Amino acid sequence: MLARARSVLLSAVLLGAMLAVAPLAAFAADGVPFPVVPKATGGECVEDPEVMRRDHMEFLRHQRDDTMRQGIRTERHSLKGCIDCHAVAGDDGRPVGIDSEEHFCRVCHDYVAVKPDCFGCHASRPDEPDAAGRQAAR
Repeated sequence: MLARARSVLLSAVLLGAMLAVAPLAAFAADGVPFPVVPKATGGECVEDPEVMRRDHMEFLRHQRDDTMRQGIRTERHSLKGCIDCHAVAGDDGRPVGIDSEEHFCRVCHDYVAVKPDCFGCHASRPDEPDAAGRQAAR
């Protein structure tokens, strides 16, 4: 009889512990801060936003390989297209570069501790028009 009472007491204590921890787990999941991603300034994205969040690096990698190895240049998944559409204006109204924490790419990449290597060669902000209103050549 004493063994049964201990078993019931132990079960009650374990159940109580689980119930006490469950709200903490929900709080931790709900309390995790997510990055605030700036809205795009262009029209509709070339892919669904969920697809882009998950697979953008694959699209960019394939775009790079097609361009560099086969000379195929398309605009659908081009880094320039992403930068043109997702430019974030700084306090001066001009697009910020990758050195700014507000840069579209940095917002998420900083959050997940990933450093994109694109901007060693590529511009991290859109081309600005020259005095005559023409886009500068890249």
